Amino acid sequence: MVKEVARQVEIPEGVDASVANAVVTVKGPKGQVSKRIWYPGIEVKTEDTHLIVNSSIDNKRQRAMVGTLAAHIDNMVKGVTQGYEYRMKVVYSHFPIQIKASGQELVINNFLGERRARSAKLLPGTKVQIGKDELVITGVDKEAVGQTMANIEQATRVRGFDIRVFQDGIYLVDKR
Repeated sequence: MVKEVARQVEIPEGVDASVANAVVTVKGPKGQVSKRIWYPGIEVKTEDTHLIVNSSIDNKRQRAMVGTLAAHIDNMVKGVTQGYEYRMKVVYSHFPIQIKASGQELVINNFLGERRARSAKLLPGTKVQIGKDELVITGVDKEAVGQTMANIEQATRVRGFDIRVFQDGIYLVDKR
């Protein structure tokens, strides 16, 4: 007797989901997200208003991967219906930081008084709004928005100074 492990992800009205060659594509009112969802022994199929992540092998690793892949699909559905928004705060006490978005990168000038500008890569599908002392990163792909936020935070890491004194940087404040 083989026990199957399966998880269902509900697809709300107004959202279209399809699976082709292990690539799951979810389209909704905010946009479209495609991602390769594949693991040996696990299949993803479409039924009416659900996507089903199914494994014919029942062991600890397969159960974990079924849950992980279902969570990825759920994040894709949430992204195309509600979107993701990360808010970051620009903090400085010594030298005022100037920020500009140019193309696919964010340029940070005058960080800790450095003459050379620092830059952070902005991933495709994300939008960055620059306020006086705040950045708002929005998008439909949770991984792209999170990675863009991490790139900005890493670009403003303090190197060569005592971080207890020099707490300047751009930090995550809120996720929605």
